[in-house]
Amino acid sequence: MFQNYKKSLLVVLVLIFTVGCSDKDAVKEYDKPALYWYKNIIKSVASSNFDKADNYYISLRSEHMRSPLLPTATMILAQAHMEDKSYLMSDYYLDEYLKKYASGEKVEQAKFLKIKAAFLGVKDINKDQKLMIDTLNDVEAFIKTYPNSKYRPTVDTLKVRLHMAQYMLNENVARLYDRIGKDKAAALYREKNANSVLNTTDIEAPKEGFLDRIFN
Repeated sequence: MFQNYKKSLLVVLVLIFTVGCSDKDAVKEYDKPALYWYKNIIKSVASSNFDKADNYYISLRSEHMRSPLLPTATMILAQAHMEDKSYLMSDYYLDEYLKKYASGEKVEQAKFLKIKAAFLGVKDINKDQKLMIDTLNDVEAFIKTYPNSKYRPTVDTLKVRLHMAQYMLNENVARLYDRIGKDKAAALYREKNANSVLNTTDIEAPKEGFLDRIFN
């Protein structure tokens, strides 16, 4: 819960910084109809001006908190930021969508997109260990909650990919301990891999960005 709070706080600070410091993208208009803000969000996303789209979203949310356009605008920005590889911002909008607007099948879709954004955010298996573990936990929770989901084949593939990354990380750590003479520690990490459903013949050494290739 505290991690989620820190993540949300970081995104809010980014939004504040963007509004305050990006003068060329600042929105200097006020008291406009909801449709005006919505159309400008769409226009900004279409031109890949995501900072300006974020600013228009802030105006829409501030001036029209109950607008029926907000759910769609929130999801559009979540997916736009994911396409732009701004995974933290995408996750922020998906959290907003889940907390305020999603119901029924929309909850399932948003949770799947959160998994996708987190998965694509794993760029270095050595530095993103916690993100991998958290994403694996989210994957397991999703499969348990939605066993017959239309997203299940993709989620199952992500699960295997994440287990592969975890396997390689364990082996990297074991080799590090080998080099410094920590045999017991190395054995501990190899024992983790011995209990894995994977083995070395299942795994191809990754190239940079291998995790996100599944979506390309």
